[in-house]
Amino acid sequence: MHALYVLRAFGGTFVRRRYRRAAHEFLACTSDCRSVQQATLQRILQLNAASDLSRQYNLDGSCTIAEFQSRFPVSEYEFFRPYIERVKQGETAALLGPENRLLMFTLSSGTTTDSKFIPITAPFLKDYRQGWQNWGILTYDDFAPLKYQNIVQLTSNFDKFRTPGGTPCGNISGLVAAMQSPVVQSMYTVPGDVSRIDDPQLKYYTALRLALADRHVGMLTTANPSTLLHLAQFADQEKESLVRDIAEGRLTGAAQMDLQILGKLKRRLQRKNRGRARELEQIIERTGHLYPRDFWPGLSVLAVWTGGSAGAYLSQLKPYYGDLPVRDHGLSASEGRMTIPLDSGTSSGVLDITSHFFEFVPEAEDPLKTSHILTADQLEEGQNYYILLTTPSGLYRYHICDVVRCTGFYQSTPLLAFLHKGAHISNLTGEKITESQVVDAVRSATQQHALELGQFAVIPQWGEPPCYQLLFEASPMLTDETLTRLLADFDQRLQETNCEYAEKRQSGRLAPPVPCPLKPGTWQRFATERQQKPGGSFEQYKHPCLIPQLDYASELIARFSP
Repeated sequence: MHALYVLRAFGGTFVRRRYRRAAHEFLACTSDCRSVQQATLQRILQLNAASDLSRQYNLDGSCTIAEFQSRFPVSEYEFFRPYIERVKQGETAALLGPENRLLMFTLSSGTTTDSKFIPITAPFLKDYRQGWQNWGILTYDDFAPLKYQNIVQLTSNFDKFRTPGGTPCGNISGLVAAMQSPVVQSMYTVPGDVSRIDDPQLKYYTALRLALADRHVGMLTTANPSTLLHLAQFADQEKESLVRDIAEGRLTGAAQMDLQILGKLKRRLQRKNRGRARELEQIIERTGHLYPRDFWPGLSVLAVWTGGSAGAYLSQLKPYYGDLPVRDHGLSASEGRMTIPLDSGTSSGVLDITSHFFEFVPEAEDPLKTSHILTADQLEEGQNYYILLTTPSGLYRYHICDVVRCTGFYQSTPLLAFLHKGAHISNLTGEKITESQVVDAVRSATQQHALELGQFAVIPQWGEPPCYQLLFEASPMLTDETLTRLLADFDQRLQETNCEYAEKRQSGRLAPPVPCPLKPGTWQRFATERQQKPGGSFEQYKHPCLIPQLDYASELIARFSP
C-alpha cells in the first residue's frame, strides 16, 4: 500500500477519535428523547430571542414545549418569506438573533415559481456538520478499509450569486466541503473547486477525469443514486477521451471552463499518469466497458439516499458498481438534517434530536389545520407522519411536506424512514396515490419479470374514464407483450397497496394504466432543465416517479422527447 495512505491513516486516527467521542455522546442522548428535545428547543429559541419574529410571538429560551406550541402556528415557507426577504436585504434581525451569524442561503425549488431561500447560520452549520460527522464515523467504523482509501464526493457551489445584502446563495454541500479541515480534505479525490463549474456535463467530465486517475477509491457519496447511475454511464460513454486525458495530463473541454476555476485545478490536471491510463485501457480491452466496479476495485460502500423514490435506482447500480453495501445518508433537506442511519442497507435512521426540535402530524391529517401534533417521544411504530422542523436558522414549526414512517426506536428516540413528499400525491377520483406506492408497485412488477425499466414516471391522464400513464424510455427488451404483463402486474400491485385505487379500478372509475414510451435521452434532457433552474443542483436532483400534474405527459414529450 502506498506510504501516503498509511501516513494519512495514522494522521486521521486523531480526527476519528474526536469524531467517535462526539458520536457516542449523541447516541447517549437518545436515551432521554423528551428532555433532550426540550433543551434543544430552548437553545434555539434563546439564540433568536431578540429577533423581530421571536419578539412578535413572545418566544425565548424559557418556553416549554407546550408554550411554544400554543404561541406559534405551524407554517409553510410563505409565512416566513417576508422575514427572509428582509434578511436578504441585510436586515438579519427580522429572523435571527445578534449572535446567530448568517453564512449563506441555500436554495430549494418551491411549489411556486419563486425559489425558497433557506438561511444558513453558523450555529445551524455547526449542528449540520456534527450530524454528518456522526454519520461518517459510524460508517468508517463499519468499513475498516476506508481509512486507507479515498472518497469521491459530488457537491454543488455554495456561492452561485449574492443577495442584495451580499450573502452567498447556493448549495450547503459546497459550504461544508469548503470548510473541511486539511486532513479531511486530503481524503477527497474531487476538489471542491469542481463544484463551481456551471455546465453539468463539464462538471461530470472534470470530476471523472480527476477521480479516475485514482484507483484507491473506497466510497462514492452524493445525494441521489440517479447521479451515480449517470456518472457510471457517462464514464463508459467518454472512456476513450478520459483515458487519453489521464495519459497526457490534460482536460477535454478546458477551453469552456472559467479561467479562475481552471487555474485552481490546473496543477492536478497537468499530471501525466500513463501507468493508470494503461490500466484503464486494459480494463476496456478485457470487458469492453469502463465501469466503476472495475476501475475502482477497492470500492467498499456507496453512500446515497435510498428512501422514497430514490430506492428505485438501487438495482440499476449493480451492473456498474457490483453488489456493494449501500449506506443511506439519512433524511436531510435544505432546511435541515433529520436522521442518521446507524446501519447499511436501510433508509431508516435515528432522529437527530440534538440539532433541531421536531414535531409530527399523522399523515391522514392536515398539519396546517389540526391540533393533533406530537413530539418525537410520542410516535408509534409503523405509523406515518408529516415532520415539522424548528431550526437555529429561524424556521419554526416548519412544514417541510415530508412524510416519514416510524420504524422503531433506538433507546427512547424514534427511527424514521422517508416515504415521500406530501405534495407527491395524485388524486383523480379519490384514490390518493403516493409516490412511494408507485415506486413499490413498479419495483415489484419489474422484479417479477426480471426487467430493468430504467427511469420512469407515472402521470395521470384524463379520459372517460381517466387512467395513469407509465412513462419510460423505449428499449428492445420492452416488447408489447412484455409491457402488457408489466402493466398488469403494476396495476395489481397498486390495487393491493391502495384500497381506494382498487375500488376505483374495480368500479370502472379508473381505466387500466397505459404505456407511454419515450425516446432515449428524454429523462436526461428533462433532468438537465430542472437542475439548471434556481435551487436545482445536479447531485441532489430527485427524479419524480409520480408527477401529479394532469395530462403533463404530452407537454413532457413535446419538450423533451421530440
